[in-house]
Amino acid sequence: RSPVRVLCGSNWSLVLQGQWMLEFYAPWCPACQQIESTWESFAKESEHLDITVAKVDVTQEPGLSGRFFVTTLPTIYHANDGVFRRYRGSRTLEDLQGYILERKWEAVEPVAGWKSPSSIMMHGMAGLFHFSGWIRQIHNYLTGTLGIHVWASYAIFVLATLLIGLFLGL
Repeated sequence: RSPVRVLCGSNWSLVLQGQWMLEFYAPWCPACQQIESTWESFAKESEHLDITVAKVDVTQEPGLSGRFFVTTLPTIYHANDGVFRRYRGSRTLEDLQGYILERKWEAVEPVAGWKSPSSIMMHGMAGLFHFSGWIRQIHNYLTGTLGIHVWASYAIFVLATLLIGLFLGL
């Protein structure tokens, strides 16, 4: 059993208490695959470091990746009692451990309050990412299950967008 905790939309708020290191990854990402064994080793040392090590699969959790505004993979965050900092150091086990043991995270500027994953703004961003995943599922249903041509699916979305805009405009 892996010592790495898996975070999702329903339990992400656990990172608001205590000290955490979070990795946002995708299973298909070569750089994410490369860091996987290091991340597992780092998690094995987590009890000694007094930290919780977790990961988020962005393909399964679009809302959570939106909340943290993840644009590159892998993305690593440090969280200490709800204060978030983006980790930009080397991805070696020694550097990850040193970041915690030597408290190097204190020298890193925290994520601005309005951009914090717990802010109202990023809650809305999570909703947008979740909504985009929902739209993708509808598109896949239209094209895959119903056999509608891709361009016809796009036309349906364009028409729906125009009708919603017209309705809201009225």
